[in-house]
Amino acid sequence: MNDGAAGEEPTGGSASSPQDPPAARTVFFGSGSFAVSLLDALVAIPRVRVEAAVSAPDRPVGRKAVLTPTPVAVRVRELGLPLLQPVRVRGAESVAALQALAPDLAILADYGQLIPRVLLDLPPRGFLNLHPSALPRHRGASPIPATILAGDTEAAVTLIVLSEEMDAGPIVAVEPLDVRAEDTAVTLEERAAEAAARLLARALPEWLAGRLTARPQPEEGITLTRPLRREDGRLDPNRPAVELERQIRAYQPWPGSYIQSENTGGERLIVWKAHVAPSQPGDRVGGFGPPSVPLVTSSEAPFIGTIDGRLVLDRLQRAGGREMGAEEYLRGHPDLGR
Repeated sequence: MNDGAAGEEPTGGSASSPQDPPAARTVFFGSGSFAVSLLDALVAIPRVRVEAAVSAPDRPVGRKAVLTPTPVAVRVRELGLPLLQPVRVRGAESVAALQALAPDLAILADYGQLIPRVLLDLPPRGFLNLHPSALPRHRGASPIPATILAGDTEAAVTLIVLSEEMDAGPIVAVEPLDVRAEDTAVTLEERAAEAAARLLARALPEWLAGRLTARPQPEEGITLTRPLRREDGRLDPNRPAVELERQIRAYQPWPGSYIQSENTGGERLIVWKAHVAPSQPGDRVGGFGPPSVPLVTSSEAPFIGTIDGRLVLDRLQRAGGREMGAEEYLRGHPDLGR
């Protein structure tokens, strides 16, 4: 565990008057960028005092393996809050450190580890979780990509009481979120974080005042998501073109979407943007799998023939190269598709 850099005494919310109840001693759990604005919202809520934050350990990033803190850890240090970074939050040392803080309340968002029962039972005013989906839809590790992949037009951020079963705890409050036709996982996560911050600012004071009651999640409509893998990014032309277009938007920035073209010797080609167009006479469905997927071109852009239309590739990137538009890419590959 590591403590943040020393600074001014961290506070959350407004100053107390003698007749006010004491501020809720709060621990925040978060790692990813989704959680940063939630930490900022939390420290601004009256009657809350953030005693410490818990985030994932610094990890090596990039080809040079530069040790890099999580987005939440960066923000915690800027705020001068104590920072804990246990490798295993359920480990004895971590549990003891959190018990010593004696928190009244815990808030979790985009943390990355399952919380053991001994910690779930620790704060008497609840251990709450902000999840970026309309629970019980899209429980699990990748709700935002799953929302785009499914073609959902409406979503939500849900505040729940954390339970040992993944994202299955009772619902405290919900903030609706629209899903736009052009959304990528990046843009949808940004708006989900804004919605989550609004939800926390609105609902948490009501929860602490005892004016909100958690209700069980519906038993109907449960869907589960899993962590994404690099191989999930392969574009399979045996799927409908509309699904592949959603995949390209859903899998940004990780794991990305790609094809391997027989016209470029099996070189991996990353696809950042595409659109769907009708099939034309002579189009063929590309066979899926190593070492290549057939790639053909029109007068406008390269496209993949799928089972029900063309996936027209608008923005591309060669492995190790830079992102570029289809027209620029074709200028550098005049024999593509011939």
